[in-house]
Amino acid sequence: MFSFTDLMHYLRARFEVEEGQTMAEYGVVLAVLALGVVVALGLLSGAISGAIDRVRGVF
Repeated sequence: MFSFTDLMHYLRARFEVEEGQTMAEYGVVLAVLALGVVVALGLLSGAISGAIDRVRGVF
């Protein structure tokens, strides 16, 4: 049988709020952002190249 203290320890452990992020979560966020930047640069590479060529043609 559980005592009242055991019940309180169980409920506290069960419903305790975790605060903050772990380093693994920060790593996942950083990897997703880096992947997004690489994809965006890949999709915009033609437009970037064209803009650089236009600027080069002016001078």
